[in-house]
Amino acid sequence: MAQIVSFGEVLMRLSTPGFSRFEQARQFNVTYAGGEANVATALSFWGHHAAHVTRFPDSPIGRAATQYLNFLGVDTSHIIYGASRMAVYFLETGVAMRGSQIVYDRANSSLAEIDPKELDWDVILKDAKWFHWAGITPALSQGAADALLDAIQTARKYGITVSGDIFYRANLWKYGKRPSEILPELAAGTDVVIANSENIKEIFGIGGNDFVESCVNLQKAYPQVSLVVDTKRTSISASHNLLRAYLWNGTDILETNDIDINPIIDRVGGGDAFIAGLIHGLISFNDQQKALEFGVAASALKHTIEGDALISTIAEVEAIRQGETSGRIKR
Repeated sequence: MAQIVSFGEVLMRLSTPGFSRFEQARQFNVTYAGGEANVATALSFWGHHAAHVTRFPDSPIGRAATQYLNFLGVDTSHIIYGASRMAVYFLETGVAMRGSQIVYDRANSSLAEIDPKELDWDVILKDAKWFHWAGITPALSQGAADALLDAIQTARKYGITVSGDIFYRANLWKYGKRPSEILPELAAGTDVVIANSENIKEIFGIGGNDFVESCVNLQKAYPQVSLVVDTKRTSISASHNLLRAYLWNGTDILETNDIDINPIIDRVGGGDAFIAGLIHGLISFNDQQKALEFGVAASALKHTIEGDALISTIAEVEAIRQGETSGRIKR
């Protein structure tokens, strides 16, 4: 059974060729991606048995998406099928002073119409060590939110470590619930929370003068939370960013140095690569600082790869973590 399990929507990604604008495009490049699935993909490349759980339309498109995840090494044995709508997003990649643009078309998608009873989390999470979720999934529908809550509660029952990226898209919440009504209960069962001070204030109503104080107050309200992690991006241009990360462990604040990323090929999925690197590091190293650095290095590397998925080896990420960023040719 899978060591690491993630749950969330996978979308068809339609991107303009190169740096073309939407208005110029006469064709699109097709791939499949979703935040939680991107985490599973990276971990599978690093030798972890990672499974992704989602619901696809029962159609050739749904099967193509499954095959794509299989191709990237992800266990798809718990994917279910139903409804007819594949979620889609369109990407125009920015460059220099022109930022990237994303347009979503995901209303009434297959996952949004899920019945939580379709998933048997006792079976899915059997023998798992880690479960990962993100704040976009419960934004899709009450059914998706309930399915996620079932997963977290099952993970808690079996002592499985839970990580949650609570960043969310405010414009997705269209079924009568607000993030502050749903996300706190999910976070209450989560060990590793990826969030910043603004999220903590908006979602939980918990303030602080800085990141550390916000984390301390969050842990007082939600004792299950053992780590709070955030990244900081300095955007010099759409093609040039600096990236670092912070981790609060209840006692100390850990921080990485900036990694200079220039030029950026594709920044979509960079946050997911960071989370995958962090999870790998926390599982593999007895060193939170090294795990945090590995996460930032993974994210930086992802910015050089087209598509949402981080396709890499541990050695490549580790070289960047140790400062090898010259990009010299390997023979």
